[in-house]
Amino acid sequence: MASNKKRKEKDNNLMGEQQSAEKEAQSTDTTSVENQEATTATEEPQAGQQLAAELAEVNDKYLRLYAEFDNYKRRVAKERIELMQTAGKEIIANLLPVLDDLDRALKAIETATEVGPLKEGVSLVGHKLKTILTHQGLTEMESIGKPFDAELQEAITNVPAPDDDLKGKVIDEIEKGYFLHGKVLRHAKVVVGS
Repeated sequence: MASNKKRKEKDNNLMGEQQSAEKEAQSTDTTSVENQEATTATEEPQAGQQLAAELAEVNDKYLRLYAEFDNYKRRVAKERIELMQTAGKEIIANLLPVLDDLDRALKAIETATEVGPLKEGVSLVGHKLKTILTHQGLTEMESIGKPFDAELQEAITNVPAPDDDLKGKVIDEIEKGYFLHGKVLRHAKVVVGS
């Protein structure tokens, strides 16, 4: 029995020591947790302030960039409107002498007794107009005698072809077609042989 008592006392002592060690560990853990919480508590406001400053800086950059882009859009729209308003300025300025020549020809028709000089004058005005338009990139479409092409020409009517060679080809041109810088500006209106 004495040995049982000693064992119980020994077990109690060991349990007591373990409980003391656990209490010390808990108090140490609690102290370190409290210290960490205190450190975190002091770091959180600093980190929050730093994040707020970074956010304000990024927001400022965004607003400046947005304002700059908005100004760019307005400037481009204004330039586009001005370009559209003045796009024809050069060609109109070049056509004014032709208009003056045409006015002179119309005045000459009123008092003319001979047709020959009038024809020559009107022909010169027409040539001057074509030259100006050619310098602006306008070229005439050659259609007569060529095979009908629906991408370039519009068939007004079909007529019996005088020769077998002219079947499916353009026989007559009602309205000339034009290219502007190599692209179709106006389709030719043609008569096709069948």
